[in-house]
Amino acid sequence: MTLARRKLLQLVGLLGAPTVFLLVFFFGPLLIMLVYSFLTPGLYGGVDWIFSHLNYGRILGWADTRYEKFDPVFIAIFLRSLRLAALTVLASLLVCYPAAFWISRMRPGMRDFAIFLVTLPFFVSLIVRLFAWVLILRPTGFLNQGLMGLGLTGAPIEFLYTDFAVILGMTYVFIPFMFLPLYGSIEKLDMAQIEASSDLGATRFQTFRKVILPATLPGIVGGSVITFIPALGNFIVPSVLGGAKVLMIGNLIEQQFLSARNWPFGSALAMLVMSAVLILLIAQFRLSKKEAQA
Repeated sequence: MTLARRKLLQLVGLLGAPTVFLLVFFFGPLLIMLVYSFLTPGLYGGVDWIFSHLNYGRILGWADTRYEKFDPVFIAIFLRSLRLAALTVLASLLVCYPAAFWISRMRPGMRDFAIFLVTLPFFVSLIVRLFAWVLILRPTGFLNQGLMGLGLTGAPIEFLYTDFAVILGMTYVFIPFMFLPLYGSIEKLDMAQIEASSDLGATRFQTFRKVILPATLPGIVGGSVITFIPALGNFIVPSVLGGAKVLMIGNLIEQQFLSARNWPFGSALAMLVMSAVLILLIAQFRLSKKEAQA
């Protein structure tokens, strides 16, 4: 057996099991949902194996039959989900960028401890953490009591069940997703370049714009993508902190599968989210390719 053939067999042996796992448990369910999205909902749940494009028509505008009609509320919910996910990315970036910069300049022992603190919330149940935010944000919660105690407001402010509460909750949940890629880029910064920029008369803003920002852009893009994707499809945070007032696409998909039992329409909504994610990943890949060629 030649050396090349032996290496090929070793590669197949190493990648074979993970590849089969992905095909069965990742691409398999996606293929099932894609097929279901073109079927007709059953009378008592499930599906009837009758081809129909009207599930997408209800979302995108061409459904106009007795049972399937276009409703602009679905597009409004999807656009709201995009907006809340984008604001979550922005809020996470504003919190994590200076924090990553500060932590990267700590002594090694303190730096490791600070990174541990950033990832510490992962050790606690998400539901427990979200209900802690309910106790903070509700009208009789700690935040309103503190504001009224300081005389900053005369009546409780409605924080809970608002877009603000959902963005705050998702930012809190996804901070580690943004922080770790940013930290990886910032830690690799060449401080000699920053010092040279200052020595040549550049202001702090010019140094940031022309030296620091380009060097940390891969971390910003990577952190933004892996924060935006789960934020777009999230349904737990809107359910707990948004209630019935803040409905996102993830909540709508959950309702279609569990409450309405309209699996084909729920599958079509899921495919819409997957399409948005795929477009985002393609854009990130092309941007990374251009940066590598530059």
